[in-house]
Parts: sequence; structure tokens; C-alpha cells
Amino acid sequence: MRLVLVGPPGAGKGTQAQFLAAHYSIPHISTGDIFRANLKAGTPLGIEAQSFMDRGELVADSVTNEMVKDRLTHDDIANGFLLDGFPRNVAQAEVLRAVLAEKQTPLHAVLELSLANEEIVARLTARRTCKDCFQPSVGVDKCPQCGGDVYQREDDKAEVITRRLEVYQEQTAPIISFYRNEGLLITVSALGEVEDITANAISALNRVSE
Repeated sequence: MRLVLVGPPGAGKGTQAQFLAAHYSIPHISTGDIFRANLKAGTPLGIEAQSFMDRGELVADSVTNEMVKDRLTHDDIANGFLLDGFPRNVAQAEVLRAVLAEKQTPLHAVLELSLANEEIVARLTARRTCKDCFQPSVGVDKCPQCGGDVYQREDDKAEVITRRLEVYQEQTAPIISFYRNEGLLITVSALGEVEDITANAISALNRVSE
């Protein structure tokens, strides 16, 4: 299964990515992990990415594209992969399409986790993060993992979340139309219990791969 996972912040992409990758026995590839691996290894791409971050700028598409292209040469993707956080815009989606076409390994599907903005704001503003172990929780005064104090992160405040959703609509949402036109898009509601969302996603994806 070669899969891209998309959706707005707060839709639970990270959680679903872990379950889906385990179910299909494929690597979960996130751009965050790729950045960290390149930075830690001090690769030329990592050094170039660091220069953008040091200036407080987003890493250029050209650098991100090369990092992802390199990651897709690893042996562990022989049976597929789940991309999370890439592509973030139509230009990146076109690059990914070209890379996979060259390998003759096109995507099987693009899974969109759909959630209304009001639900996202309510979900994220209720989230608290532990000061000690950094685990997120909802509706608690103490961390259920370690008993530490919890706090609301700046990016979990309503005004910040609203802006993040605006950025998503401007920059990332257009790839939904791109992949719909490609005939690859599958949309699953991200509202409900985690296990039910996973089951619905697997059911939809299995119909594609049959």
C-alpha cells in the first residue's frame, strides 16, 4: 500500500498514521522525522535545511523534495509506505507523482481525514501538555501518564488554531482537489472514537487495493 495521509491540524493524522502503518506493515514516513534524521546525521540536505530554520524561514520546497526523494530510495518501502506531512502543496504533489512514475510505483490512495473547523478548535483548545513528559491529554488537571503538571501550549490557543486552519486552507487544502482529480482521494470522517476511524479508513482503503 502506497498511501498519502492528509487533513487539517487536529484531525488525528499522527495517531491514525501509526495504526495504518502497523496494519499494512509499511513505514510511516513523516517530514518531521526526515528533517530530524538529516539534521542529526549532518547531511548536506540537513545543513541546508538548518540554514532556513536558523533564519526563521520555512524549509524550501526544493530541499524538502530532495529529502523525501532520498527517503523513498530506502529498502524498507518495498511493500509500500505512508507519507504524512508531504506533500503540503500542489507543487510538491506534482514532484511526488513524477518520482513515483519514474519508479513505476504510483500511489494507491490519498486518505483525507475530514473534520469541521469548529470541532478542531474545540478539540485542540481542550488539549493540555505535561510539563514533565510532554504527553498531550484532554480535560485533565494532572498528567495521566506521570502525574506532572499540565499547561496549554501557545499553539493550542483558539486564535493560533484559527490561523493554522487558515494557512491549511491556503496552502495545503488545494492538494485535496488535485488528488480528487487524479482519482486517488478517499475521505473519511475524523469524528468519533479512534478505533472506529481506523476501521473505517482500513475498510475504504481495502476496497481500493482489491
